[in-house]
Amino acid sequence: MSGRGLHTGAETEASFLPAPAGQGILFRRTDLSGAPVVAARLTEVEAVERRTAIGKGRATIHTVEHLLAAVAAHEIDDLTVELTGPEPPIGDGSFLPYFDALAQAEPVDVAGEPVVLTVQAPFTVTEGDSSYVVAPAKEFRLTVTIEWSHPLIGRQSGSYTVTPESFARELAPARTFGFASEIEGLKAKGLIKGASATSAIVLDDRTLMNGGTLRWPDEFVRHKAADIVGDLALTGARIRAHIVATRPSHSGNVALARTLSRAAQRTGAPTMDIGRIMDVLPHRYPFLLVDRIIEVEGQQRIVGIKNVTINEPFFQGHFPGHPIMPGVLIIEAMAQVGGMLLMSHFEGQDVSDKVVYFMSLDNVKFRRPVVPGDQIRFELEMIQFRGKTCKMKGVGYVDGQVVAEADMMAMVTEK
Repeated sequence: MSGRGLHTGAETEASFLPAPAGQGILFRRTDLSGAPVVAARLTEVEAVERRTAIGKGRATIHTVEHLLAAVAAHEIDDLTVELTGPEPPIGDGSFLPYFDALAQAEPVDVAGEPVVLTVQAPFTVTEGDSSYVVAPAKEFRLTVTIEWSHPLIGRQSGSYTVTPESFARELAPARTFGFASEIEGLKAKGLIKGASATSAIVLDDRTLMNGGTLRWPDEFVRHKAADIVGDLALTGARIRAHIVATRPSHSGNVALARTLSRAAQRTGAPTMDIGRIMDVLPHRYPFLLVDRIIEVEGQQRIVGIKNVTINEPFFQGHFPGHPIMPGVLIIEAMAQVGGMLLMSHFEGQDVSDKVVYFMSLDNVKFRRPVVPGDQIRFELEMIQFRGKTCKMKGVGYVDGQVVAEADMMAMVTEK
């Protein structure tokens, strides 16, 4: 596909290429030196004002939500998108051009299991004026309500089950919209440089400008629902939940995606199973405290899981009758996940003679107890790496709530 970007106005061509199983969705900026790659992940989110942008600096990619919504609706898990500019073409302002292009490309099954986020218990998310209630469901379902004081919008609600067929029929043709009164203000911010009467619905105080017509009377809420699909694709997973959204926004959708990633159960083939972990870490039972690694983003971020059961040996003597996981072992488990991230910098080398030693811990905080039945999700980010020494920031979550956090310094040395 080719055309102008909505906000940058840049002429760009978007090409969809097959990808190996397990890669996820990646964008490649072929117009830049070195063709930098930007993963469609939450850690890459750069801006959420009037669009969702990912990447950093010159490699930033604007307005990815329409393209990603079409990808997610087709349940495409692995894809490379090559762009010759900073923003995918806006087309007619809807999701349909991307959805149709991908349908014509005929996606195929590949080896491996898809990553799925399944909500186990209800929770809520609030971000500014946007609010979300998330409940368990066996499918991806959206119930969306929007409200604007405009005669053609008012209060609109819609409920949709997201499948390839229903998305094509009920959501994909819905176009983005804006108000004439906002145009000058958005242009002053460097936005909507590529907007036109053919790429969006534009409303004046009472009706559509330029004699346009709506595809549905409630086209506005349908577009907002499809935006949620696109923004949630940044979780890197298929969604199994019922999301009730009120006044959704891109900032709200991204906040929802972050909470969903931490609170929902993630299934699918792990990035590293216990066998691979034991190849890297020297620890063994009862001191190996990482069960699997579920996400690795280059050499910058890693997510690991520790399942806490009543059979843990430390429960026998730590608060007998009131089992609580020792805080020092929570930090040890976090450090072991961090060790996996640090050792990734030596990928391809023989690490059998290397070991990770932690040099310091700062800003350690324990937020709530960890008890049998909890699953701790550790997220660690590389802050600085120099030679064989690094600084990392780690946070542990249970059901989306922070249980512990720490700043760590570690080094790799010979045994």
